[in-house]
Amino acid sequence: MPAMGSVLAAVAVIATVFQHASADARKPQTVWGPHRGTIAAFAQDRSMIAWFTPGGNGCNIVQVSSLASGVELVLPAQNANNVTCRFVRNHRQPVGLAVAAKVGRVAWTLPLASTLQLDYLLGAGVKPAEQAERRYHELAHTGRGVGQWLGGIAGDGKTLAYATTTVDFADEAGCLAGTSPCTLIRTGGGVYRLRGRAPAVHVPQTGPAVALAVSGNAIAYIRAGGVAADGRPRASPTLPIVVVRADTGERISSVEPDGVPLALALTPHLLATLERTPLGLRLAWYDRATGRAGGSIPVPTRTTSALSATDRFVVFRVGRSIRAVSTSTHRLRTLARAAATPVGLSIDGNRVAWAENLRGGARIRALYVTGNG
Repeated sequence: MPAMGSVLAAVAVIATVFQHASADARKPQTVWGPHRGTIAAFAQDRSMIAWFTPGGNGCNIVQVSSLASGVELVLPAQNANNVTCRFVRNHRQPVGLAVAAKVGRVAWTLPLASTLQLDYLLGAGVKPAEQAERRYHELAHTGRGVGQWLGGIAGDGKTLAYATTTVDFADEAGCLAGTSPCTLIRTGGGVYRLRGRAPAVHVPQTGPAVALAVSGNAIAYIRAGGVAADGRPRASPTLPIVVVRADTGERISSVEPDGVPLALALTPHLLATLERTPLGLRLAWYDRATGRAGGSIPVPTRTTSALSATDRFVVFRVGRSIRAVSTSTHRLRTLARAAATPVGLSIDGNRVAWAENLRGGARIRALYVTGNG
């Protein structure tokens, strides 16, 4: 039997190791890279991370990695007919990316500006039989705004989904003839769910949407309330944000925002929003089951219109400053300042992760938040 002093010494050493590990976990760590090239989009779900790498003179690819095993995979399977491979990126238009780890699938959107504004919705899976590119949808609208608009993509667990709004002239014949105003209105759209390589399915009872978020088998979406002069669908402060079941469309709850919702995030128990109010930008969170307000804080006007959340924290960024607010204490803190503009900032569990593009190459960074704020 070891001496008590030896046992206590071992315990002290272990405690010291855990203290250092905890301290290091609160500082950004590089989990991939740096590697040559850039990262245009980043997403994570559980231990699965994915990022879109523009190919330069070669193929564009989606790289997938498991933080648990370290295994990396390139999607889609390379093919001369791949839209992904041949896509020429417009740096002014963002690439969208979403991951559903429980089914091992990734979806991405590629914007193509030509005579029409075209958004490809593509996807693939990590299983060998699913690695070929799948073209789910091609959404296009004219320069005047008539046609289909993409409202974003999102993924979590077993669910991958996207949103659309269709815009048309209220009186097309009169507009073309010059006898009536060329007023644009919403005429369709909704939230759609991706199921493997099968065609996308409309989530019942959902309508035109400008943004969405996913958590497990639930989807929250911001309804399209109007149309801007260029045809872009807009959110409205008078329309509730709706939370529904992804499989049936059954309504779980609705949330009445205090301002125009600009972004949202969904967790097992909360809905978080970024809202533009007469007093400025506001970060708010609500009970997912009832829609009741849980809390809010004002945030800077430079806050980016993208949120990620867990039941304990809502994460957002202001420029390169990565910040989190505790949903229990309302305490706001700065987690880190990125070395470059964060790409795909998100939180999963207690892991906050993002991608950075530096002169020395692209890398993926992560840190871990602890406690309740």
